[in-house]
Amino acid sequence: MAQHILIVGGSSDIGKEVAREAIAIGHHVVLFVRDETRVQDLAQAGATVIVGDAKSIEDMNKILDYYETTPIDVVVHCVGSIVLRPPHAMKLPDFVEVLETNLVTAFITLSLIGKKMLKAGTGRMIFVSSVAASYGLTNHEAISAAKGGLEAMVRSAASTYAQRGLRVNAVAPGLTKTRRSESIRRSPAMEEAATQLVPIRIINEVSDVSKTISWLMFDAPDTMTGQILHVDGGMSKIRG
Repeated sequence: MAQHILIVGGSSDIGKEVAREAIAIGHHVVLFVRDETRVQDLAQAGATVIVGDAKSIEDMNKILDYYETTPIDVVVHCVGSIVLRPPHAMKLPDFVEVLETNLVTAFITLSLIGKKMLKAGTGRMIFVSSVAASYGLTNHEAISAAKGGLEAMVRSAASTYAQRGLRVNAVAPGLTKTRRSESIRRSPAMEEAATQLVPIRIINEVSDVSKTISWLMFDAPDTMTGQILHVDGGMSKIRG
């Protein structure tokens, strides 16, 4: 049975791949994006595109207007950024921007979309975190704070809504071959250094992350909630 899938941050590389997989198996997909030019191919494939800023409650309310008479079965939050700078070299507005992009947008999604799902008494919510939330990485203080907060929020929300039909989980990738990570992989030497941090010595492909999200969307048991799935080659858990 076709489900109604919302992807907030649908123009991200991971969001786009999740959308492709969902469309391919017949689901209805809505992409909330800032840059609609990045998802023209998905629009042609049948996705609905809503343009807005995930930091704006007013813009996010466009989603609720669209879904006024339709349930949202699954929401995936893929909004994120990578800003690598030590605290002594980062200005406060830049730190706040990282928090707003990665954590505040997640809260707005949880609050607004979760409220709609509560009315239906069912729904799956999936957030994208990062290995930086659980592993001390140099110059990652801002993103670690944001994603660490996101993971704590996911666990708390899973508890809050456990008996009201909502299942709330997160996926925490290690370094993944996306356009956002190009600055980390801009030379063979830099990519090799990053690879050496991963116990299995493999950097994620986008599909490694998207398939994990898709499993949570459609195939994970209904008893799974409050979990952080680490797709990081063992980086957060083992020493290679």
